[in-house]
Amino acid sequence: MSFGDPNNPYGPPQGGQQPNYGYPQQPQQGQPGYGYPQAPPVSAGYGYPAAPTSMPGTVSAARVMLWIIFGLQVVGVILFAISAAGVDAAKNDEQLKDDAAFQQLADYSSGMLWGLTAFALVWGVLALLLAIKVGNGGNGVRIATLIFAIVTAILGLYPFIIVGLVHTVLAILVAVFVGNSNGSAWYKRPRY
Repeated sequence: MSFGDPNNPYGPPQGGQQPNYGYPQQPQQGQPGYGYPQAPPVSAGYGYPAAPTSMPGTVSAARVMLWIIFGLQVVGVILFAISAAGVDAAKNDEQLKDDAAFQQLADYSSGMLWGLTAFALVWGVLALLLAIKVGNGGNGVRIATLIFAIVTAILGLYPFIIVGLVHTVLAILVAVFVGNSNGSAWYKRPRY
């Protein structure tokens, strides 16, 4: 071994290194210090990322939007019920009892409004249940929420265009937030 050999342990340090004389070097900036080594990142095994321990922000936002949809459904139930009661009251008016065309129209309108009241109530209860189940629901709740959001967006476009625009926007956001990778990881996490 010659003095200039790079493999010579007794030779001078190569490449601008300074000798450490058996003492460990001080850690450079960004390196872990003395003590226990850093733990490896937690994973679910086989290279999969770890399950989330707290609800992701997008899923939490979807939950809030489901609560807002529930509130809007309650307002809709109240408005439909008031309208249906008004049509029923007009139907029983003494001056209009003899008009057969009005009675037929009032019967149709009243029945349709009571049907819309029942539908809005059922849809609101479904939004409420999905909002409650976000915290501990499984993948089935995720799929039900996606279906609910897609159908809500479609219903917001077709029959209720002006009033349903808010429902449509909220439902699209719920579907995106629940359907993305954070939502998938949250609903598929192991529960103990």
